[in-house]
Amino acid sequence: MINKDPNHKHTYDAKGNMTCCSLEEKIDAKSGKPHLHKENDAHKHEEGEEDGHDHDHGSSDQPAWRTYSPAIISFVLLMLGLIFDYFLKPPYFNGYLRLWWYIVAYGPVGIPVMIDAVKSIAKGAFFSEFFLMSIATLGAFFIKEYSEGVAVMLFYAVGELFQTAAVNRAKRSIKALLDIRPDTVNIKRNGSVETVSPSEVQVGDFIQVKAGEKVALDGELVSESAAFNTAALTGESKPDTKRAGETVLAGMINLNSVADIKVTALFKDSKLSKILEMVQDATSRKSQTQLFISKFAKIYTPIVVFLAIGICLLPYFFVPNYVFNDWLYRALVFLVISCPCALVISIPLGYFGGIGLASKNGILFKGSNYLDVMTKINTVVMDKTGTLTKGVFKVQKIKGVGVDEKELLKLTAAIESKSTHPIAVAIVQHAAEEVKTIKVGNVEEISGHGLKGVIDGKEVLAGNLKLLKKFNIAYDKEIESIVETIVVVAVNNKYAGYITIADEIKDDAPQAIKEMHSLNIKTVMLSGDKQSVVNSVAKTLGIDEAYGDLLPENKVEKVQTLKDEGRTIAFVGDGVNDAPVIALADAGIAMGGLGSDATIETADIVIQNDQPSKIVAAVKIGKITRKIVWQNIILAMGVKAIVLVMGAFGIATLWEAVFADVGVALLAILNAVRIQRTKF
Repeated sequence: MINKDPNHKHTYDAKGNMTCCSLEEKIDAKSGKPHLHKENDAHKHEEGEEDGHDHDHGSSDQPAWRTYSPAIISFVLLMLGLIFDYFLKPPYFNGYLRLWWYIVAYGPVGIPVMIDAVKSIAKGAFFSEFFLMSIATLGAFFIKEYSEGVAVMLFYAVGELFQTAAVNRAKRSIKALLDIRPDTVNIKRNGSVETVSPSEVQVGDFIQVKAGEKVALDGELVSESAAFNTAALTGESKPDTKRAGETVLAGMINLNSVADIKVTALFKDSKLSKILEMVQDATSRKSQTQLFISKFAKIYTPIVVFLAIGICLLPYFFVPNYVFNDWLYRALVFLVISCPCALVISIPLGYFGGIGLASKNGILFKGSNYLDVMTKINTVVMDKTGTLTKGVFKVQKIKGVGVDEKELLKLTAAIESKSTHPIAVAIVQHAAEEVKTIKVGNVEEISGHGLKGVIDGKEVLAGNLKLLKKFNIAYDKEIESIVETIVVVAVNNKYAGYITIADEIKDDAPQAIKEMHSLNIKTVMLSGDKQSVVNSVAKTLGIDEAYGDLLPENKVEKVQTLKDEGRTIAFVGDGVNDAPVIALADAGIAMGGLGSDATIETADIVIQNDQPSKIVAAVKIGKITRKIVWQNIILAMGVKAIVLVMGAFGIATLWEAVFADVGVALLAILNAVRIQRTKF
């Protein structure tokens, strides 16, 4: 696992900084989940400090009636009070009865906000939106505008509920994508098998997974062998055969026989659980726009509070017939309008909506700042195998020299059956049943070269050209120009022919490259494969630049060169050897779900379903999100500027202020929700 600074821990403590409706706290205010962030990446983002917002307006963990009942009670009492005030006008509805009626109406929505205001002040955040709402509404009660005071707080609460509903909707879409963990597990205890919740299983326990069942926890295979479908984790459709002692991960599906597994990690610590937490905590990383709005609000809010005080008191020295209550009313109107709720609710909600939209499309953003980064990408650098190609090899051609093709395939497949290399597996699968009856003896693996063994008294060599050179076996030099991966064969120290193997290009790769070019994005391919293979794939796909025969450190050098040219780079890879380059790129994208611990931990974005076309989708989602966020900023700032002036001159009433503030907030929220409804 890449850990650039193991002693550094990201914290988001209560600093008393003013924000409005912190989204990540709404998601799981009391879970204490860890933030799985890439360390020391200040070059990519700046961390925002959060307020001490403990009050959870409408947590998804509590019943719906508890979420909505305070607002409903206040609304009903307010409506009855207005009917009594303006229509029925009963003689008994005055004085203390009228005051207490509106106090009771105010309580369900006002008391929680006032508590939050006190908590914010205790932490040093005097000018929070809770403080603004509290003094504005209490001021309305002071000048006996009771119904308006209740209305201000009620509409504020309604805005909170709208936001919470939108957040929960995005949260559900994220959970649905990744929560593929089983609800039960079969554990072996005292000679019998019991069915329990995965959370009850301890490290060292033994679990049993039947054919067709999902593995619930990470562990070590105890059975001799078992085949697993890892498609949900890695994007690879081919079965992965595990041997005793090898690691098995939660989310894999057992294919053919009962498998016994020794648990090595608790349910909450499994790799799958951590990736789920990582995505749920994605909004912990702020976009630059969010950071700007938070900083702006911390400066803006104290200014408008002092302006409101000035509006109330300064006219005493300049205006004849000064009436304190009139100017206090204007100041309260000014305060209500000045509350930056529309901005600091809708902007993080917009980014969270972008993360939710990406999740529904199989793309996991680790932070909203990377939505912004993707809008600036002008160069996409990609690995070849597993990124643009399927990583599933197939036999293309069989050429025998001195032996017929059928015999060559049989001999090669027989000896390759002793290897688990993907190329060996491809040859064995191509030969099918013919290999099963052949006995191979004295098999020796020659590292970096191939295999040596004895079949029916014949010494057989199968591997790369370096293998023939090692044993001084003459061969046709023309085969050195073959583009595809080649397996050469020798029988009794005599060259016997070759088999070519080729990887398949992913179905959507050509369209993905075409769409990148349509967005004026330069495409570059880096690979450790030989240059001839890389050139062939690049030509087929229309990639701008392609480099082969690269070691991991060479890939880093190439990406650094591009960055030195001033390019904004997204690197897309899937293997552990890609982790250093992913860390270097402006946006590191991991292809293949949970394929590599280091790659996933280091990446900023994870493409769960392994499709290159999702790279383009990530860019488009970033641009859609940014567009809607700026629409909200312009809407909120424009309307507030107009109504603030009207309030200062006494043109706007408190009712107009309420509708201007809450109305703009609701419009901005609804606009942000549009992101999640975008179709691709």
